[in-house]
Amino acid sequence: MKSNEIKEAALKYFTRHGYAGASLSQIAEEVGMKKQSIYAHFKGKDDLFLQVLRDAKEVDLSTKLQYFSRMDRHNPEKDLYGFLQLVIELFQKNEQLKFWLRMSFFPPAHLAKAIEMEVIDIEEKVEAELESKFQDWIDAQVIACYAAKTPTYAFLGVVDSIMLELVYDTDEKRLNDKLEASWTVFWRGISKRGVIT
Repeated sequence: MKSNEIKEAALKYFTRHGYAGASLSQIAEEVGMKKQSIYAHFKGKDDLFLQVLRDAKEVDLSTKLQYFSRMDRHNPEKDLYGFLQLVIELFQKNEQLKFWLRMSFFPPAHLAKAIEMEVIDIEEKVEAELESKFQDWIDAQVIACYAAKTPTYAFLGVVDSIMLELVYDTDEKRLNDKLEASWTVFWRGISKRGVIT
């Protein structure tokens, strides 16, 4: 499938060089075709970029939804901390997700609105899944009783903080220190052990 080969090459160039630094000529050469042949598969550079971005978004979303489906009603501490570790591992090791993360933070200006819509879409889906999980844990009385949206937003704040570290590619120690500090305070806030009654 030539379109998939083109997207793989495009992912490599867009990730390394950004939108502006990646050329269709380089991408075509990588897959052994002429630049004009790309137009048989994609309308142009913007179309190719957005398709690569949407593929990366789908990998991110499906991985997270799979993880959520394995969570149970009895161990939120293990499941939530595991999710933070999953986010870190995915963005450190998966080229598509590095691309997705960087473009979410630094979209090409002329595609910013389209990318914003993709980011909002995935955020809404992840938020809905998390809120449902928090409601299950509240109902099972394994975390402190709040409206489910409160711990959902607080947890997403921890996730955003970790993602910011990943996008700026700071050193491992700072990332781990931030993870441990954020997690400790977050978990104490929702843990039944941390609540004075």
